[in-house]
Amino acid sequence: MVIYMAALFVVGYAGIALEHNIKINKSATALLTGVGLWVIYIVSTPNKPEVLTNLTEYLGETSSVLFFILAAMTIVELIDAHDGFDIIVRRITIRRKVALLWVTGGITFILSAIIDNLTTTIVMITLLRKLIFDKQERLLFVGAVIVAANAGGAWSPIGDVTTTMLWIGDRISSVNAIRSLFLPSLLCTVVPLLFISFRLKGDAGGNEAEPAEPKVSVHRSHQLLVFSIGIFVFLMIPVFKAVTGLPPMMGVLAGLGILWIVIEIIHINREEEHKKFFSVVQALRNIDASSILFFLGILLSVDALQSTGILAGIAQWLDGAIGNHNIIVAIIGLASSIIDNVPLVAATMGMYPLELFPKDNALWELIAYAAGTGGSVLVIGSAAGIAAMGLETVGFTWYLKNISLWALLGFAVGFVAYIIAH
Repeated sequence: MVIYMAALFVVGYAGIALEHNIKINKSATALLTGVGLWVIYIVSTPNKPEVLTNLTEYLGETSSVLFFILAAMTIVELIDAHDGFDIIVRRITIRRKVALLWVTGGITFILSAIIDNLTTTIVMITLLRKLIFDKQERLLFVGAVIVAANAGGAWSPIGDVTTTMLWIGDRISSVNAIRSLFLPSLLCTVVPLLFISFRLKGDAGGNEAEPAEPKVSVHRSHQLLVFSIGIFVFLMIPVFKAVTGLPPMMGVLAGLGILWIVIEIIHINREEEHKKFFSVVQALRNIDASSILFFLGILLSVDALQSTGILAGIAQWLDGAIGNHNIIVAIIGLASSIIDNVPLVAATMGMYPLELFPKDNALWELIAYAAGTGGSVLVIGSAAGIAAMGLETVGFTWYLKNISLWALLGFAVGFVAYIIAH
């Protein structure tokens, strides 16, 4: 069973990576891989009720992620429909591409620590579409956003799901995590941005934007109101989770409901033919549904590997074969560029007891850094990268050629910086 599942997983990921070469949409490949892994699992296991129980449990977690993405993308679309992001665009007067790269990278790094790397990526890509009109150059900026979003989320307890897991699991404290991981995460961002800077010349805005459909005018006060509520919703998601104990999905859904009501009220007197441009229904039509199905396929695949114990077995084998914790953590970080970092971190939390590695031990902080930033090495290695694939059609091969090496170098510099400091 393990051999068959591993083989299917490798073939499936190869299909995703070679999407443009084989001319098959990555969402179809991801769905087939995810379902296929569960089919192999249930056919090979005599205890079928246990498999169904595991599937039901993981579907609950998966749906939480998918509904979060769906609601977040809808809010972003609603803000964009009201030209809300123009408020930021008007204030970014920098036109030199290199300077703009560092500004957007810095905003991404900080914002992802406050909200989360996935939502930050969605917001920043929407902004980049209004700032960089040339598709190929915008992809370089998107690559920088992926790296900065993952690094920014790694040093904050609420910025990346794995850091949050370690925080909630009482492995790290918020103050120590910020103090110890900020500099390595910053270096992880700065190094790739330095190399990307050499690829950029001249000023932004030199090319014409892609033609857009004529839009109904929006009153400036409505523009500001929708933008403010949308951003406030994103900022309050970590607070909502901390206060209620409910998953982030519930917070973003509540925020979407509030924004929906506000939009209905401010457009109550508009004619229906104009009102539809600002509706949630129209926003849902604008969302790339195939990207949601792609997320589903990827998450189903990883859940199958975790449910069968394959991921935990790999982690335990590494511990026995290598022994050096720094090397093991580095491997875990690089593995997170292929496999979801959540089950990898969950496996390590089970491998190393708190009795031997107490709270705020360097091992836990290094795991938080590695798992949070290692996913930047490949575009499929993080939620931010997968979101970028769906929103900007960032190809696996393109990312591998243009971003992966610099992301790997940034990961290594930050990793070594942490070891030297501790």
